[in-house]
Amino acid sequence: MRVIAGTARRLLLVTPAGKDTRPTTDRIKETLFNILQPHLAGCRFLDLFAGSGGIGIEALSRGASFACFADSSREAISCIKRNLTHTGFTDRSAVYAMTAQAAIRQMRSEHREFDLVFLDPPYGKGLEITALTLLKEAGLLAEDAMIVVETAAGIDPEPFAAAGYRVSSIKEYKTNQHLFLTLA
Repeated sequence: MRVIAGTARRLLLVTPAGKDTRPTTDRIKETLFNILQPHLAGCRFLDLFAGSGGIGIEALSRGASFACFADSSREAISCIKRNLTHTGFTDRSAVYAMTAQAAIRQMRSEHREFDLVFLDPPYGKGLEITALTLLKEAGLLAEDAMIVVETAAGIDPEPFAAAGYRVSSIKEYKTNQHLFLTLA
């Protein structure tokens, strides 16, 4: 896995071993960031369920001013920290070695606010709805924040609307999809 574009272009990133983390392929990452590019300059980015941190690091490389990374896996946190050091983004980031729920509570106490949020939780556990509800309740989303949720392909977007979000678009791939959300 590597950084595709920006100031850290072509730098290789480490990923956690095993099948618990699904690194986003370069092709899907490129498609995603072609959509996000107009929103990246100077944005505050949250990479929740961050895995290797590849998405947040790509955002930093392409112009985000700051990124927060949260994951509960020790191995993932180690990879994120190594990748931030390798890319030179340590001073423009914060890393939370805790569950998404605990990280959201911590970020609320730090009065953080995000313009772009990327969630890639384990599929099929409903963690994305819980996280979205907590993000909204904690006031961590800027007024015009964009949220991208990665899910398995074919997931019904209705629960996202019920949680208070508007699904602005869906980008489908072979086995997964990105839902683009804003606050309703």
